[in-house]
Amino acid sequence: MQSFECPQCSATLFFDSLVCKSCRTVVSYDPVRADLVGNATPCANRDAISCNWQTGGDEAGHCEACRLTTLVPDMGSPGNDALWAQSESAKRWMLANLAAWGWFGADDAGPRPEFHFLAEQTGTGAENVAMGHKNGLVTINIMEADPVVRIARREQFNEPYRTMIGHFRHEIAHYILFHRLYNQPGFIRQFRAIMGDERDDYGAAISSYYENGPIDDWQQSFVSGYASSHPHEDWAETFAHLLHLTDIADTFIAVGFSSIDVADKNFLPYQAVDSEHLLSFATELTIGLNQLNRSMGLSDIYPFVLTPSIRKKISFVHKWVSSGPAGRLDLKPNSPRQNENDSI
Repeated sequence: MQSFECPQCSATLFFDSLVCKSCRTVVSYDPVRADLVGNATPCANRDAISCNWQTGGDEAGHCEACRLTTLVPDMGSPGNDALWAQSESAKRWMLANLAAWGWFGADDAGPRPEFHFLAEQTGTGAENVAMGHKNGLVTINIMEADPVVRIARREQFNEPYRTMIGHFRHEIAHYILFHRLYNQPGFIRQFRAIMGDERDDYGAAISSYYENGPIDDWQQSFVSGYASSHPHEDWAETFAHLLHLTDIADTFIAVGFSSIDVADKNFLPYQAVDSEHLLSFATELTIGLNQLNRSMGLSDIYPFVLTPSIRKKISFVHKWVSSGPAGRLDLKPNSPRQNENDSI
């Protein structure tokens, strides 16, 4: 993620900045320019959830990101407002990542995802919330924005990594697979050759995963144990890792860091055509960043090993996603089989 300059005093600002701390100029994020600007009409959700995007022009005054949310969580339980705000912040970050490749921006004429934000604790009692994607709808459990809850579930499912941004990157991958890429010429043939046959029974595969765990020796071919459960999940997990690695590399360069092993300061990760160069660049960074975290007794920032098989899968996703939707628009989101909600 890039950093920004205040339009008034040129002080450093960040993606979620609302006000310049130096000169107190109120700023808003313009998704078309991918920049923070002054004198813009703010999103109607600025006060409610600290949304710093400018209005997208709809009648309610919502920004392009907030317009995708069609159901907000019950506010009858204390703290749900803060959890919703943090969840929406993660969604905006993910959308900005994808916008760098042209997805869901002003020049993308294809369909958009719909988001429901639900709470486990409501004014009328506890609710069961299944996070996942189905039929173009992404359901997000805002309780995962609570770090205590999220860490507990990470331990419960024996996961090395679990964040709200990670959830959004995973779920949007399902949407893009089913609604934007599935019927594109040549895609599904390549998908099956690399990821496997997506026509395998999804429900049975997920049930087997939760009953028996991942397949033996999954580390050689899958970026996570969950990725080994079904080709749909392999795609979603691999897609998320492409975004993790690209954004790590982009942020490293944007903040002005340098490294002996990573010397190309002019490299633009989101404009990379050579996926192998991008992966080599990013993995070198993660090795150093992991060591930096260890010096403070913290967990690795990227606790994963990318084997040649996994890198091949990431390169496949990069090929189809990084070039954006231009020229590949299928406005009929009619995949013959879609995944049920991810049971997490």
